[in-house]
Amino acid sequence: MPVITMREALRQAMDEEMARDESVFLMGEEVAEYNGAYKVSQGLLEKYGARRVIDTPITEEGFTGIGVGAAMTGLRPIIEWMTHNFGLMAMDQVLSNMSKMRYMSGGQFKVPMVVRGPNGPAEFLGSQHSQALQSYWAHCPGLKVVAPSTPYDAKGLLKTSIRDDNPVMFLESEMAYGWKGEVPENEYLIPLGEADVKRVGKDVSIISYSKPIKMILEAAALLETEGIDVEVVDLRTIRPLDEETIYQTVRKTNRCVIVDECWPFASVGSHIAYLISRNCFDQLDAPVEYVSSEDVPMPYNHRLELAALPSIEKVIHAVKKVLYV
Repeated sequence: MPVITMREALRQAMDEEMARDESVFLMGEEVAEYNGAYKVSQGLLEKYGARRVIDTPITEEGFTGIGVGAAMTGLRPIIEWMTHNFGLMAMDQVLSNMSKMRYMSGGQFKVPMVVRGPNGPAEFLGSQHSQALQSYWAHCPGLKVVAPSTPYDAKGLLKTSIRDDNPVMFLESEMAYGWKGEVPENEYLIPLGEADVKRVGKDVSIISYSKPIKMILEAAALLETEGIDVEVVDLRTIRPLDEETIYQTVRKTNRCVIVDECWPFASVGSHIAYLISRNCFDQLDAPVEYVSSEDVPMPYNHRLELAALPSIEKVIHAVKKVLYV
């Protein structure tokens, strides 16, 4: 299979869906003339023209709202936020209209739209532009939330998200756009709500999603040299959540570490820990451990920034804690 970057996989997904369905269009800041802030949309303006690849002013609430209206009238907009940090400006459109319109209309209006862009900590961006916001979106009924960790998953999940008749928040990682992986040339889709076991193991389960998966696999390789066999589960989608795969892995290993770039309070990871404690209590041989970002605004100083984030060392420490070694 060809080896391509994450940004290329995302671009292929949008390209294929725009070629397949004329109702699909892309709209956002710098997506057209500049080829996207992270070059995900490179070449799409030349191929599909200014009617379907649309540059917008710096008005997230405005063009997200236009996307909601377009989706309600039968189009399938892909809204690119330059970053989910800027998407906070569109919170009212997302939580009041995009997520609830199908419910409030008794199903008369579908809202088939994808909002995509980088989410989560990066580097040297400071407190306002380096934060994981998935808990905000996952908290709201009516939204689907997707967070891939590989180019293969990113392409298959984005194609599925574009075809979904419900609004999807598609969370990418700025740090992962250049990551490479194998992606088939033939068309494929990945269903939403299906986790993937990225590494099979028997001693302890590590559950995560998005950018931390790469770090966790590196930690698992190091732990293997010490005779500790780690199973790594990549959720891939946060809503709908694949609870069955979570429970299967915990019942298999009897120990669990959750890794999440959110702040710990009222986070995606804390909710998963609650579900495991509630539904797998009798199978647990140790309390669930949770490795999250520290409960502080992101420092700008790089050493402090790294200290605030999940790390290989923190993951290994948590694994050994649940194994009592």
